[in-house]
Amino acid sequence: MEELNVAFQSIPWALLAPIIVIQLILVIVAIIDWIRIEETNGPKWLWLIIILFLNIIGPILYFIVGRRQT
Repeated sequence: MEELNVAFQSIPWALLAPIIVIQLILVIVAIIDWIRIEETNGPKWLWLIIILFLNIIGPILYFIVGRRQT
């Protein structure tokens, strides 16, 4: 248990916190847009997997490539 505590203390949270917040915001906005949009470029279920599992890159790819322009 003590090793885990030491490991968490050695993480540079001041650098990681903004990245984590940006990631969460991107995922939430992408999922909301994914729910609202009728059609995507490619299978809609595949874009959900990309958004959820490719961290920061997934939501960005969805907004650049996945959204079908009307």
